[in-house]
Amino acid sequence: MPLAIIGNDYVKIGRNILISDFSCANMVCVSCYPYHSEILTKSSPMPTIRDVAKLAGVAPITVSRVINDTSYVSQETRGRVESAIEELGYVPNMLGPSLRFQQTLTLAVVITDITNPFWTTVTRGVEDIAQANGYSTILCNTDESDEKQDQYLHMLLRRRIDGILLVPACSDAKPIELIRKQAIPVVVLDRRIPDVDVDIVRADSEAGAYQLTQHLISLGHRNIMMLAGPKSVSTSVDRVDGYQNALREANLPENTSHVVWGNYSQEAGYQMTQEVLTLTPRPTAIFAANNFVAVGVMQALQEQGIRVPQDIALVAFDDLPSTFTITPFFTVARQPAREMGQRATQLLLERIKGASDVPCQHVILPTQVIIRASSGERIAA
Repeated sequence: MPLAIIGNDYVKIGRNILISDFSCANMVCVSCYPYHSEILTKSSPMPTIRDVAKLAGVAPITVSRVINDTSYVSQETRGRVESAIEELGYVPNMLGPSLRFQQTLTLAVVITDITNPFWTTVTRGVEDIAQANGYSTILCNTDESDEKQDQYLHMLLRRRIDGILLVPACSDAKPIELIRKQAIPVVVLDRRIPDVDVDIVRADSEAGAYQLTQHLISLGHRNIMMLAGPKSVSTSVDRVDGYQNALREANLPENTSHVVWGNYSQEAGYQMTQEVLTLTPRPTAIFAANNFVAVGVMQALQEQGIRVPQDIALVAFDDLPSTFTITPFFTVARQPAREMGQRATQLLLERIKGASDVPCQHVILPTQVIIRASSGERIAA
């Protein structure tokens, strides 16, 4: 089955076409969208329109009128109904009563940045397994926005998607709770959500960062600057933890001023590097949170006439092919992006097929450190 992308102006899936004029909430499904009659086993009851009516103290028809905005309902009654919907996590079923418990043979992948080739590689891994098992895939892009994530999840749940692979835009448990109230299987990709028991497949960011930092230390570096991603993202925190663990093990000071928090963009890498270059003494090495940040670092250093690695060594997370046009080539911790997508999809399909009583799994895939020219040779003590 082919791949659909949602989040831009249009979506095409071979002869199956889904259209979105702004967001997934406006998606239109044509008649060739696949369904079949297999019953989907639910691990917990979904809230129904009758549950909402009972909590709000109204008739089910009143709830329907509020949802569809088809007749006048007083503001006071409308408020009670909307509060009940929010409290129960009720999501209207847009497929109709006859399809309520049928599978759509469709999975959703909700990622945070479609422009990042890391995520397109993860999604390729998802499609590998989905297609082999007869599933289509819908791709939603949140741009790290909680609001867009919420819009997409509500759209997907209304259409009774069979399962969701989610890269959370935040560390809040609310999206997982929303999905689970609809008894739809979910697997989290790349990131951890504190205090939530959910299936997770991610790379070992902490170990990769530890190994990269160890490599710099082995070359004689003692003043290593960490340009991190967002503080709210668990992978960013894991990479900082790995960096600090390596410093601690080498009896080097863990100076908090040596960690600059930002985001995973080239612009952030450029701006953070400009800030770093004002420090005295200047660092001898920089650890970039990902390849985009590393490209921004290179840009800022080149503008100042600072050479990599002769003046400042550079290492980074990820190993995107697009960076191979930049010299020197980056020393990196490569994540198994495609395998991450494959493993997560295999786990999701197991849940869809009824493995709801199996304890949640936390799959951590190893990273691979690749030494290239950007980290340079051993420096003088």
